[in-house]
Amino acid sequence: MPLQELDEHQLKQLAAAQVGRTAVLFTTPLCGTCKVAERMLEIVEAAGSDYPLYKTNINFTPRLRDDWQIESVPCLVLLKNGKVISKEYAMRSVDYLYSLMKSSN
Repeated sequence: MPLQELDEHQLKQLAAAQVGRTAVLFTTPLCGTCKVAERMLEIVEAAGSDYPLYKTNINFTPRLRDDWQIESVPCLVLLKNGKVISKEYAMRSVDYLYSLMKSSN
């Protein structure tokens, strides 16, 4: 199942709601590596991630990009109660991402 895409306003609302754990994948439409990362995260989600997973187009999230200091795409941002706890730029494997999203506090 495809990851739900949120815009900047929706992501800011999600962060402000402090809903616990959340993961956001920053991508661009023409990035091949981003497509691979998205597919890997779809598998993680299907396997039972502890994090709700979302994606966003970095081109349309300039404030969050700056606030969260996103340096490149793909970038997986892990949030806890609206605060960035981790940023992953290397999507090593499905197993790595699954473990990351099962063990992170």
